[in-house]
Amino acid sequence: MKQIIPVFAVFLLLGCKVGSDSKLELPQNQEIDLAKFEPADGHCLLFIGQELEAIGGLDAPYNDGYLDHFPKPDGFTMYTGISPGAESFGYTMKGLDGIWTTDDWGDSDNNMSAQLEDPDFDDLMLAIGFWMTGGHDRKIANGEHGEMIDRFGHWLKSLAPRPVFLRIGYEFHGPWNNYDRESYIKAYKRIKDRYDEMGIDNVAYVWQSHGFDEPHDLLESWYPGDEYVDWCGYSFFARWQDEQMIDFARKKGKPVFIAEATPTIGSLTVKEDGKTIPLVLSNDHHAERAWNEWFVPFFSAIENNQDVVKAVSYINCNWKSHRMWFDNPHFQEVDARMQTSPLITERWKKKISTKIFASGNP
Repeated sequence: MKQIIPVFAVFLLLGCKVGSDSKLELPQNQEIDLAKFEPADGHCLLFIGQELEAIGGLDAPYNDGYLDHFPKPDGFTMYTGISPGAESFGYTMKGLDGIWTTDDWGDSDNNMSAQLEDPDFDDLMLAIGFWMTGGHDRKIANGEHGEMIDRFGHWLKSLAPRPVFLRIGYEFHGPWNNYDRESYIKAYKRIKDRYDEMGIDNVAYVWQSHGFDEPHDLLESWYPGDEYVDWCGYSFFARWQDEQMIDFARKKGKPVFIAEATPTIGSLTVKEDGKTIPLVLSNDHHAERAWNEWFVPFFSAIENNQDVVKAVSYINCNWKSHRMWFDNPHFQEVDARMQTSPLITERWKKKISTKIFASGNP
């Protein structure tokens, strides 16, 4: 467990940057160990996801997202993975989809290169959810897909010095991913070991759970090891009360990235069928309820755990308009675009203007 020291004023006076496997020097020879790209205690990085329309900041039709209505965050979240040949809502995966071309596998358009080439994204960190579903965790574990892993690695290295948070096999225990535990761990390690061999030093490795039904012994059984994990992460949806990752990460001495978060409120049967209530932020009644029952707990999780919760990513999308979620009971009636609600917009801007979201790092 890290030693907690009140260093906010010192942090600002020293003009310290986000850590990169470094230590924050303090008076009287005090030090705080920082994980890769971890800000000091009392600071939290803000990311926005998770596709072109949601994030915005580009030419039409991608000019009505978060970047077009709110102050610039610290980073943005996108997705890619290795599952060539898999069918996803009328789209056939090629592998490393959504990096160099505009691809829609059911969750709206994705193209990281288009974003990275735009000046509005010049000073933003990048968080990537990397899947290996459809049995490809087993293939990677067994030594397959080496060329694709290397191609992805060369691209990541080309982004330096831009920090990248790589979430290998995110939501690893979620039954929707169908990962094999031993293969998942082996594949995770193989990717990181290879990228270490390639000299990639602008990537922090995030081990992310789905955030519920995960007692400590289960988390421990899926854990790749301290030397393979820079950050622990979890998803913050309707069952946020059930998370165990913050305490697990604190015991491991790792910072926490709330890597996926969007306002959802569980129905009476949410634990049985995952069903949430309709929540459309453009509806004032829905927005008020969302603020009280989801946003307030979300910010409390950050504010009450400033020693470990050091990054969050809000998913600013209209879930119910994307084919992937039409039949998904958790997201099928959710529109989480904050800019559609004056109430949410005002309160969000006030919250993110507080010192906890001032990372001190341009």
